[in-house]
Amino acid sequence: MQFGLGGREYEIDLSRKNASRLRQQLAPFIEHARREGRTPRRPRRTAASRQRSRDIRAWAIDQGIELSDRGRIPASVVEQYQAATRGKQLAADSRRRPRAHRPRRPRFA
Repeated sequence: MQFGLGGREYEIDLSRKNASRLRQQLAPFIEHARREGRTPRRPRRTAASRQRSRDIRAWAIDQGIELSDRGRIPASVVEQYQAATRGKQLAADSRRRPRAHRPRRPRFA
């Protein structure tokens, strides 16, 4: 059985009977305790996603669509942007050069 107390971690081998006794003794304290652990982090925005938001906002302004300078962009505006720029994006993608192929090095020389 593992447990922590006073900032230190402990491990102890107990019989079933003694493990049960220890759990019973600790139950009132555990009932009022909160579990320690990391809080889940929100994923960070990438430079590409920030650039895409800037592009959508600039496009929306050109189209006469009012948007705030900050905050979430409504899904309807994103859909309109995608529909309007889909042909341009496909053309730009076709002009991109494919990555050069690099042969793999042997793991062990």
